[in-house]
Amino acid sequence: MVDLNSSPTPARLEGKSSAIVVCWVLGLGSLVAWNSMLTIGDYYYALFPRYHPARVLTLVYQPFALGTIAILAYKEAKIDTRKRNLAGFALFFLSTFALLILDLATSGKGGIGNYIGICIIVAVFGIADAHIEGGMVGDLSLMCPEFIQSFFAGLAASGALTSALRMMTKAAFDKTNHGLHKGVILFLSISTFIEFLCIFLYAFVFPKIPIVKHFRAKAALEGSKTVAADLAAAGIQTQVDNDDKQSDRLSNKQLFLQNIDYVLDVYLIYVLTLSIFPGFLYENTGTHKLGSWYPIVLIAMYNVWDLIARYIPLIECLKIESRKGLMLAILSRFLFIPAFYFTAKYGDQGWMIMLTSLLGLTNGYLTVCVFTEAPKGYKGPEQNALGNLLVLFLLGGIFSGVALDWLWLIGNGSF
Repeated sequence: MVDLNSSPTPARLEGKSSAIVVCWVLGLGSLVAWNSMLTIGDYYYALFPRYHPARVLTLVYQPFALGTIAILAYKEAKIDTRKRNLAGFALFFLSTFALLILDLATSGKGGIGNYIGICIIVAVFGIADAHIEGGMVGDLSLMCPEFIQSFFAGLAASGALTSALRMMTKAAFDKTNHGLHKGVILFLSISTFIEFLCIFLYAFVFPKIPIVKHFRAKAALEGSKTVAADLAAAGIQTQVDNDDKQSDRLSNKQLFLQNIDYVLDVYLIYVLTLSIFPGFLYENTGTHKLGSWYPIVLIAMYNVWDLIARYIPLIECLKIESRKGLMLAILSRFLFIPAFYFTAKYGDQGWMIMLTSLLGLTNGYLTVCVFTEAPKGYKGPEQNALGNLLVLFLLGGIFSGVALDWLWLIGNGSF
């Protein structure tokens, strides 16, 4: 074991590229289960055509995610980040596997009992998401901005990957007997494997990367208690008196007041996005025959551009760093509401695809800008707390957006 106090700062930090790749994979695993549910929406509409699955499942998911992250964000300074993240990945693995078993056991049949079972699994997804997203963002906030960017790129990649897999499985099985069901089984099997891979990477690979050990050791010296188990897994002892240093850090209330614009930024980004995606794209973009490619293409275009946009801030001259500039850009996105309304009513499919692509582009770009700028200038424990605070309001924005999404149905008289 290496003593934290006697460990010198290395002249050259190694493993940055490896850490970026692992962060990307962990981001992928953080949302691949949930994005799988969204991407196979056409399958659930075939099974439960009367139950609005895209909207209902999202509405079930978010209260559990929001309630859990609220508790975890309040207690973040005392919660072991390693146990928190491993618990989240384990829950995702078990619940995705349970979804696969449920579908096999019921032979892909509909019915209220099957639907309730799916809703329960989705609620577990929400709890797992709150564990991982807040835990990972808080942990990576005290490291390099590139790690945060890579993690968020992985989140978006989960959507792009699931869309690509869905299109391939649909093309491969569309003309066969029970083709839709066979494609979904293959799809869920791949998602389950990815979740298992993330457990392995986070438990045994990520903590031992030299640059990760350095940043966690630095955070421990600044008073962070959340990194002790990860440092122990890397063979580093922590024998630092953190009580005085913890008392010196800003409280959550002080961090909130100092960063209220960033908090509002994140909330507004996801209120707008989730008021349109995915419910509006499945149910308010025209009447489609069962098995139509159109909603799948719309979801895929959103996910692909969301992924591409998360790499744009790596080009410094294209990154918005001004707090006022970020707020102005985020508020301007609310023009999407009338744009989508009138396009759905009067426009053709090409215009809808373009609008959906722009929605994904702005969502991914602005998310990375906010999350990489907000932690700058704070100590490790404060960066961890601020990361959790931002995720809390991100999930709050998603929940509000999902609730507002139902207004499209009421406005169209379809409710």
